Amino acid sequence: VQLQASGGGLVQSGDSLRLSCAASGHTYSSFYMGWFRQAPGKEREFVASINLSGGSTYYPDSVKGRFTISKDNTKNTVYLQMSSLKPEDTAVYYCAASGLLLPSTPTSIISDWGQGTLVTVSS
Repeated sequence: VQLQASGGGLVQSGDSLRLSCAASGHTYSSFYMGWFRQAPGKEREFVASINLSGGSTYYPDSVKGRFTISKDNTKNTVYLQMSSLKPEDTAVYYCAASGLLLPSTPTSIISDWGQGTLVTVSS
């Protein structure tokens, strides 16, 4: 599966931003898609995921209520709508696809990654 992420940029604290991730290739094996982020000097962390058939969504407490993941199966695309952004949300955001992608899923077993898109939130 090839993943193309887009939508990052520089915004101010409190602003909103929407990221997109378009999947192509052998997408039939990816039951979940989602987003991770990695800030400088920190480990990559789970941000959101969605089951591509049932639509169940998963978020960590740090973004719950501010971020919303959604999907458009006709376009093989998932979106991450980010609202009330904070400076601590600054990171490179990576799109991911896998047979399983839950908050507890180790990054080592995630099968496909996008190239990352930088989100910078200024205070």
